[in-house]
Amino acid sequence: AMRTWIEPVVAGSQVASAFYDTALLLVVKNYYNLTNSTAPSHAVEDAQQKAVSNFYIIYNLVLGLSPLVSAYGLSKLGDRIHRKIPICFPLLGYMGSKTLLLLLILLDWPVEVMYGAAAFNGLTGGFTTLWAGIMALGSLGSSESKRSLRLIIIELVYGLAGFLGSMASGYLFVGFSDRYREGTVLVCCSIACYAFCLLYSIFVLTVPKPAASCPAKAKSAEEVGGQLPEAAAAGSSQPSEGSISTPVSPSKLIIILLFVAAILYDLAVVGAMNVLPLFLLREPLSWNAVEIGHGNAAGYVIFITSFLGVLVFSRYLRDITMIMIGVASFSAGILIMAFVQWTFLFYIARAVMLFALIPLPTIRSMLSKHVEGSSYGKVFVLLQLSLVTTGVVTSTVYNKIYQNTLDWYSGFCFILSFLVGCLTFLPL
Repeated sequence: AMRTWIEPVVAGSQVASAFYDTALLLVVKNYYNLTNSTAPSHAVEDAQQKAVSNFYIIYNLVLGLSPLVSAYGLSKLGDRIHRKIPICFPLLGYMGSKTLLLLLILLDWPVEVMYGAAAFNGLTGGFTTLWAGIMALGSLGSSESKRSLRLIIIELVYGLAGFLGSMASGYLFVGFSDRYREGTVLVCCSIACYAFCLLYSIFVLTVPKPAASCPAKAKSAEEVGGQLPEAAAAGSSQPSEGSISTPVSPSKLIIILLFVAAILYDLAVVGAMNVLPLFLLREPLSWNAVEIGHGNAAGYVIFITSFLGVLVFSRYLRDITMIMIGVASFSAGILIMAFVQWTFLFYIARAVMLFALIPLPTIRSMLSKHVEGSSYGKVFVLLQLSLVTTGVVTSTVYNKIYQNTLDWYSGFCFILSFLVGCLTFLPL
């Protein structure tokens, strides 16, 4: 039974990802470390911010769009041939793309090499395929009544691993700098974690047997799979009581409304989180590598609080109510973030977001209750592709807005995310 646990892959890959994210941000920042003795310091800082922002616009576009080529096909192969395919292929791509960052550091390559790394990562499935494969395995081995809890446990492991990885990343980046270049040890640790995940997935992990599911399905796998990607991505049941399994045939209207809610919420979250690292690097905070690691770690605490929220709320509240609590939590926290001037206020804003993770896993759980187990991978990747595609557009738009509002109010993007978060309540 222990060999069916997907958690080691979730934990290892997220620690590796946390290492890599910190390394990439600081390597890019150092690459664009513009020095001009005659220019005012704030002008140099703004120029650096815009250069880093422009890099991330292209990087996120490549990283987000390249999985569109392969993600659906890999997930379909996972449904038909073997569940490990959409897990092992992306892990292989992760190892290759992170190796390019290591070579960039050691050989002084131009930072644009990372666009190629992002493309390779995406063409091998990327996070889109990996997370869909993980969710499929998690859903396959859990009963419908406990599926929301099962999926949030996976998210909890993901968050705890990200917390630990982020806490250590700043120290590893600047550590050993007397013997190695900055970032070398951190990137090597990231590659080693991905190698562990790949070996575990190939030689240890076994696919769980499908748990007993409800005999009556609201929609067959073929019907859901054949719908428009938007509908399939948001496919969901009527809100159900936590411990009562009462299948209700979902109408297209409910599917569409939940789809719109998922897209709006993802838009608000992705937009804000894309500009947050840039916000932390400039005045008034001007954080260093260790402080950035601590800040990233604080963001992962919501995985713990959201898990506890689902654990308690699912006993007394409907799924739709839990989703609304999560949306309200994020919206309030991001509004506070818009007015952050001191470090302690940043952590207050993060604390208010304590239930921000609840909405999307709950929607995934509702979706899984209305498709056959043989189609989990396909449907989950449709959901993930819908969110990723939206995220790519959002990332580009928010970065441009951030550049244009940098001079007069750097927190404007967070206010925009608050407004979009409030709009999410309408379809809910």
